[in-house]
Formats: sequence, C-alpha cells, structure tokens
Amino acid sequence: MQRNATTQFPILLVHGLFGFDRIGGFELFHDIKQALRTGGARVFIPYLSATHSNETRGEQLLAQIDRVLAGTGTARVNLIGHGQGALAARYAAALAPDKVASVTSVSGPNHGSELADFLEKALTPGRLPGHVARSIATLFADFISLLNGQPQLPSAAVAALAALTTEGVGAFNDKYPQGLPKHWGGHGPEKVNGVRYYSWSGTLRESTDTEPEPLQVFCRAFSEYFITEAGQNDGLVGRFSSHLGKVIRSDYPMDHMEAINPGSGKACRGTDPTALYLRHAERLRKAGL
Repeated sequence: MQRNATTQFPILLVHGLFGFDRIGGFELFHDIKQALRTGGARVFIPYLSATHSNETRGEQLLAQIDRVLAGTGTARVNLIGHGQGALAARYAAALAPDKVASVTSVSGPNHGSELADFLEKALTPGRLPGHVARSIATLFADFISLLNGQPQLPSAAVAALAALTTEGVGAFNDKYPQGLPKHWGGHGPEKVNGVRYYSWSGTLRESTDTEPEPLQVFCRAFSEYFITEAGQNDGLVGRFSSHLGKVIRSDYPMDHMEAINPGSGKACRGTDPTALYLRHAERLRKAGL
C-alpha cells in the first residue's frame, strides 16, 4: 500500500559526521529520499561540513533552511537528522523555532557517544595503553578511509570527535536542552517553543550473513568499546543516548549505517528502514506538519 507522505512542510534529511550526498560507494539516505518523494513529500538534503562542530554545522543548516523556505514559499520545515545531523537540527530549532516545525533524531548521539569518548582517549597520547590506542585508532582510520576514500585520519575528524563525546554533547545540551529527557532512558517533552521533537534508533541485530558488508563489520567492531550501553547500541551510538522528545522506538534491529542506507546490508531483518521514514512522514502529516 502506498503511504501518503504529503507533509505540510518540506522535509530536510540532515546528514551526520562525514556525510555528503554520497559516502563511499553509496548514496546517503539511499532509496529514502525517492520513497518520500514518491509518497508526495518535498525532500531536500542540505550540504553541511563533513567534519565540524555542532554549532557550525547548525549555522550552515540555518542558512539552507532559509533557502528552502524562499524556494518553496513555505513558513517552516521538518528536520530529520541522522547521527550528528540530529545535533545540527536541534541547534537550528533552538535558534529559529519559528522556521522549524519538527526535529526528528535518527540514531543521534543526543547524550554523547561512548565510542567518541573512547576514540578521543585513543587519539590522546598516554590516555590508553599503547596497543589498545593503536588498535582503535587504526580501526577508526580504516573506517574513515572506507567512507571518504582518504587513507589518513583527517585532523578535522579528530577535532569533530570532541563535539560528540559525552562531555562535548553535555556542554551542547546545557545551551540547547529542548526535547531532552529529564531522566536517563526516558522520553523528553514532545513540543517545545512550538517545535515537535521525535527520535528513533536501532541496536545491532544478530547477523547471519556469511559475507557481511564492510560497514556492518565496522559497526560490530566499534560496538565492543561500549561499556554503559554494551549490547544496547548500533555500533556508533547507544540506544538510550539517542533518546529525544517522543521516542518512537530505540531498539529497531539495524546498525548505525543501515538507518540511512537500507541497502548497506544484504537484509535488514525485522525492520525496513525506508518504511520508518515513510511512516514518520505520515505521522508528521497527521500532526499537521
């Protein structure tokens, strides 16, 4: 059955760290943009810095929101941010709530990422045992190489990690607390300053693939560095760390990359990531957004 994704306001799909229109060999939001458009939605993908602070990326998003509003003649937009894109969306909504109808966080590190904490320690000399630091730093560098084709670890990537640590996001949350739960693992307020807040995320599913995709392999390798949310993460972001506003669900069986690229695995058993976006567009439409 064709879903009605005709929202009142345009949808902006906001990419996270290292995101452009394409990452590696695949298009960001693979099939999702087309499915939403087929369902009747007006969809745009803003172009933000691949690696930068949450506030800088948020300012870039605000400028592009203005362009979308001018081009479409609408008064507001619906922001759906993946990963760090959720933080940019939150920033834009906090500063310009009159231009943002809703913010939806998809696998967003709204309370920081344990992986970012560990990576920051690994990249700081003396913070971790040498062999552990080398192991995770090499893993991260290989991951970046897969995403953007660069064999070295970009210095901007190292700087951007600070914005995603528990401490970095904590400082961000002190300034922009809209939609945050008051208690760990809870729901946040669904509406703040006229902006609706939603979130969903996944956890690593049991893999039966005999030849898993490289991105799946990295997500599983990174998940080993989670402590507080061990077994409750998507490889890059913890389940409860992702909570914001109305939590639709935070344990869909999918890893961090499958949330924007359903074709990255041979099968995303138990859920269809594209369908999540279509159902959410219907949810926004029914809410008058």
